[in-house]
Amino acid sequence: MRSLVLLLALLALSGCMSVSDMGEATREQLSDAGVLNHSNTRRLNNFRLQPDSFIYIGQGAFAPPGSAYPKPNVVAEAAFDGFIQYFPMVRRARAPLGLEQALGEARSAGASYLLYTRFAAADDRIGNFDEWSDQEAVDRLGVDNGIIQVMLIETNTRYLIDSATIRMRGGLFSIHNQKPEDLLQPPLEDYARILLGMSRP
Repeated sequence: MRSLVLLLALLALSGCMSVSDMGEATREQLSDAGVLNHSNTRRLNNFRLQPDSFIYIGQGAFAPPGSAYPKPNVVAEAAFDGFIQYFPMVRRARAPLGLEQALGEARSAGASYLLYTRFAAADDRIGNFDEWSDQEAVDRLGVDNGIIQVMLIETNTRYLIDSATIRMRGGLFSIHNQKPEDLLQPPLEDYARILLGMSRP
C-alpha cells in the first residue's frame, strides 16, 4: 500500500514538474541539508545590468582572518570566470588593488562599472589526512566556509549601484581536499545571472 501511495505521489509530481525542475529542486534540498555546496547571497539593491555592460573586476588586498591563506587575487579571478559567460565585455585587475586604484584602472580601461570584491572570511577545515596530521584537532573537522563581499560601482559617478554579501559553505560530498576558494565561482556566477535578471539554469 505504501509503495502505491509513493508511486502515485511521484506520478503527480512528474505531471506538475519538468525533469530539470525536479533536478533543481533536489539539488537545492541537498544543498540546504549540507550534502552539497551551499551559498546565500544578500543584496543591497535590485539593480539590473545590460548584457553589453563593460565591467572591470578588482579585489582588495584584505586577507581574511583565520587559518586559510587563499591566493591574493583569487576572488577577482573567480568573478571573472563567472562573469565572462554572461558579460562579454569584462576585464580584471592582475593583482589586488585599493579601491581608488581600482576605480582609476576601470576608468582607464573605459569600463562603465567596477566590481570590487574581497574575501571577508575564510575557514579552511580539516578535510584530508595531511591537514589532520598538521592540526590533529577534532573541533577543526568539518566543511569549509567563507564570506565574500562585492560592490558594484559606476566608474564615472562613483555611485554604489549594488553591494552583496555571499556566504558559502562546503558540502559533505566535497569535503575531501577542498579549500574555501574552491567555493567561489558558482555563487559569483549566480550573482552575474542575478544582475541580468536571470534565474538559475
